[in-house]
Amino acid sequence: MAQNVKAARKELDLSQEALALETEIDRTYISGIERGLRNPSLTLIVKLATALKTTPAALLNPQKD
Repeated sequence: MAQNVKAARKELDLSQEALALETEIDRTYISGIERGLRNPSLTLIVKLATALKTTPAALLNPQKD
């Protein structure tokens, strides 16, 4: 999930700060999600997906190597 959130954010050219403001989540929490240190709730995943113009499933899909 961490890589998917970061990739989606960068695709929209959003900073962590901008995403944090959009989702009403602390920027450090966004950073923790992107580094795989935080496990957001389903409610938060939906909020992130909406802000990133994607689906929760797309954020949760594992990255293919």
